[in-house]
This record gives sequence, structure tokens and C-alpha cells, in this order.
Amino acid sequence: MWLDVSASSTDYRCLSGMKANCQIRMTEFNAATYQAVGVRWDIPGKSSPHLPWIRPLPRNNPATALEPISDLNEASRWSCRDGFLSLSAFDGGQWPQNLFVMYASPILLVLYCIRVISAQTGFDGPLAQACSPSLPNVVCLNKYASVMPYHFYRNISNGTSGPTFGSTSVPNDTSFALVNEADFLVFDCERASEVLGPSPTYDFIFDVSEAVHETPVYVASQNKLYLSQLAPPPGYLPQLVVDLNQDPPTLSEYLSDLPVYAPNGGTFHHGLIYWGASGGNNSIGGTEQRVGLRTLDPTNNKSTTILNNYFGYYFNTVDDLFVHPNGDVWFTDPDYSWFNQLTDTLPQLEAATYRFRPSTGAVHIVEDTLEQPNGIAISPDTRTIYISDTGAVRAPISPFLPAQPATFNATGKRTVYAFDLSADATYLTNKRPFYLSHDWVPDGLKVARNGYVVTATGKGVDVLSEQGEVLLRVQTNYTVQNFAWVGEELGSFR
Repeated sequence: MWLDVSASSTDYRCLSGMKANCQIRMTEFNAATYQAVGVRWDIPGKSSPHLPWIRPLPRNNPATALEPISDLNEASRWSCRDGFLSLSAFDGGQWPQNLFVMYASPILLVLYCIRVISAQTGFDGPLAQACSPSLPNVVCLNKYASVMPYHFYRNISNGTSGPTFGSTSVPNDTSFALVNEADFLVFDCERASEVLGPSPTYDFIFDVSEAVHETPVYVASQNKLYLSQLAPPPGYLPQLVVDLNQDPPTLSEYLSDLPVYAPNGGTFHHGLIYWGASGGNNSIGGTEQRVGLRTLDPTNNKSTTILNNYFGYYFNTVDDLFVHPNGDVWFTDPDYSWFNQLTDTLPQLEAATYRFRPSTGAVHIVEDTLEQPNGIAISPDTRTIYISDTGAVRAPISPFLPAQPATFNATGKRTVYAFDLSADATYLTNKRPFYLSHDWVPDGLKVARNGYVVTATGKGVDVLSEQGEVLLRVQTNYTVQNFAWVGEELGSFR
């Protein structure tokens, strides 16, 4: 229990813009009785529960500077009582007997309070806590962790993967460690609870290879989920299918007729799977294939090429796509197939986004300002198109160099952009930044029926409001490139 220690205290005026009549109270205690000491900053109506402990001073050295320590258990609490900053002792008995509880001059204590309180202005911890005692895997962030106690630091080292939000060092709020442990990270409690429901679960089902897995397309009539495996290693033709009719679901290899090399983006439209084939090779599986668009009829396993060039030029990747209700196929074409050695030719076109009309064969460029256009999705009302720019992951392109693996640069583009779609659904206007990914880059994109935008970002999936606010994050133990809605009324998320 906490013991009030204000008796026989000496009062000092509070500093740094605090309530005018609040005071500091100090008292000396017997270390044999009280083993540890904390400091309470008390302001009526305001509670600050997680500021650091103060290390008690040795009796024989009262001039030693007071300092916070962060490795003690969170028995320290700041609570709201009568407008006083008071010292309180914890009688749990777990601290060493040689800690003298408070032997300090008033000057030392006042100086320490000035330093801590001025540094913590605006911090209202804890940063993270379980949203409910019954759901320890669902962690709520306090005000988006917009004010962290100093000193905090997030590594910005670049390479093949970026540091996560949960890897941020916040030594003066140990609650932040919950971020890494959560399956679901909640930023907006009210709206996130509507998405998650009363008891959300995250299940890891299949342990697959280290290859990039993409193109999840759900076929409701079969209750099966088709997906691809790209590279490493390059040159792999069989794809994968998850049979959701089985309990538990089963995973098996799948090969269409003709095989499709490296499907990267995909969707289901009017009985057909539309694939963005991102591989280009003159002798893959005994045949030549070039980057383009394919359709697959899941009822007879037949694939058909519907686009494989732009006036004789090879496309670069065909990364992601959607089909507009009018039948036009919109797709992105970054440079990743070259970086991943899925093509045997250098990029021949600028990275861009296109609209293809299968009925006429016409291809139109619709956007060419993004460095590496990647995920693409359309809103349910068909008025807005979202495209992600993942230029933060790229590599040099030169005719004098072999393909180089892409690396991550935290200062590069990792943003989802929103565009208005014209009334005739042919061109884009009003480009604006919509969401800057806080982890890795925004890869796959989907838009839910309620207008929420969902994007795969590193080891997780972010759910965004129609205004681009991150509402919650589903955290995984692997890098997520893409995902799909499955099940009855497409109500489940895979």
C-alpha cells in the first residue's frame, strides 16, 4: 500500500507554471521501515501515473545528484489529491535495506522537479495498456503515443527491412513494451472496437517458405483462396491454393494451364481471376512469358493472356490491380521484378499506373508521378482511387550493372495517395497524400465496404479511416505483402 508521508514536512513553492497554490512536501524516513520512495505530482483532476522513480540518496552523501531509474517495478504512482507534490513510500519490502528513503536538501529536490516536470509537460502516461483485462493481446495506445517521455529513440538504420514502431526505445515508460507483444494495436478505441468485435483472434496457420507470397484471390463458389509465391528463388511456376472447406484449412500447390509466371496482383471479377503476371523470361517452363495481365477460369483451370506489351515495350512488373465495374483493369507497374530477378530484361518503361480496356485492347497511362507505384484500390462508391508509393524500397537501375536487390531508405516514399476519379472513369485528378506508413512501406491495398482503407505494411496490416487516420494495426510474425476478404459476405480477413 501507499503511505502518505506529508507529516512534519517542509513546504516549497511549486515551479514551472504549475498550479499557483500547490506545494512540494519533503520528509526524512527510516530506511528500515520504508524500502523505496517515489514522488507524486498532485493536481486536482489530473493524474500522471508513470513518471520515473527518484533514486534515494545515501545517508553519507547527501550532495549526490538525484536521478531517475527505469528498471524498478512500476510501484511508483503519481496520483491526484489536494494540489500537492508529495513524497510517498511503498512498504512492499522488496527493495534493498540500504536505500535511504529521503535524505536530500530542499534545493536538490526542487532542481530535480524542475528538470523532470519541464521535460514531461504534456506526457500523460502510460503510453500503452491492455484494452481489456480479458484481452491481453489487444493493446490500446494512449493518444497515439503522441507525447513520449524523454529520452526515446527509434532506430532509422536502413537496409533490407526497417525498424518497427514497437522497437522504439522508451525506457521511461515500460508500458510501451506491450506494443511488441500485441496481436492487435488499437489507436482509436471506439472505431477499432467496431472492426474487431468483442473477442478478436489472430491465428498463424501455415509455415511457408521465405519466398514473397502475393496475389491472394478468394473464389467464393469454391471457398478457396488462391495465392502466389514469387522469389526467392526466381523461376518458380507452381502457385498455392488454400482450401477453406477443410478444418483446419489445407495448403497445396497449384498449376494452371498454361502456367502463369509470378502473379503479383489479383482480383476476382465476373467469374474470372485477374492476375498481374510480374515475371518475364524467354524460356520459363519451356515457354516465353512477358509481364502483363492474365485471366484464369477457376472452373476449368485455363489461363488466357489479355495484355503483354505497351506498343512493343515490355511492362516492368504489373504489381497490383483492380477491375472497375465497367470492365477496365487499372494496374501499377513499378520496377520490382528487375530488383527481384523475375525478369531477364532491364525496365523499358517508366514506373507508372495504367488503365486497360479489354474490349478494345487500348492501354492508357493515368499516373506517372509516383516513384514506385505499388498497391492500388478503388472506393466502394468508385469516386476515389488509392495508390501507394513504395519508393523507399528500391535499387539502382543501370545497363552496366546486374540486377541489384532493393533496400529500404526511411526517408524515401512510403505513402498512400488518394485521387479523384473522373465522372467517366477514365482519368485521375486531385492527387493528395493520404497516409504515411509508420512501419516499412504500404504494399497491398483494399477498401472495405464502409470506406476504411486497409494496407499491408511490413509485419502487419493497418486499418485506416476515410480521412487516413490509422485506427488499428493487426500485427504478424512475418512480412505481409497482401491480403484478401474471405468467407460469408467476405466478412473474414486473411
